[in-house]
Amino acid sequence: MTTKYDRRHTYGMKVAISVPDNISRAADKAARRMQVPRSQLYARAVEAYLKLPEGQDVTERLNAVYGDEIRERDPFLEKAARATLRRARW
Repeated sequence: MTTKYDRRHTYGMKVAISVPDNISRAADKAARRMQVPRSQLYARAVEAYLKLPEGQDVTERLNAVYGDEIRERDPFLEKAARATLRRARW
């Protein structure tokens, strides 16, 4: 999905979005640090987000692997977990 960004000419679709001020300031700062136009920063961010697996898809795959598995409780692990929780500062 990687696309090249041409600084001399904006191609593709222009999109107007509303971004909270704090995110906008952070994005501007990041774009300056990276020495890229703000549009390129947003395009890269959206592209990276779209490459992430969807949460539901991950859950479904994990359920397919582990969902039907029924395990007996391990008494040692239960006792160890209770002891750890009693010692933990809350």
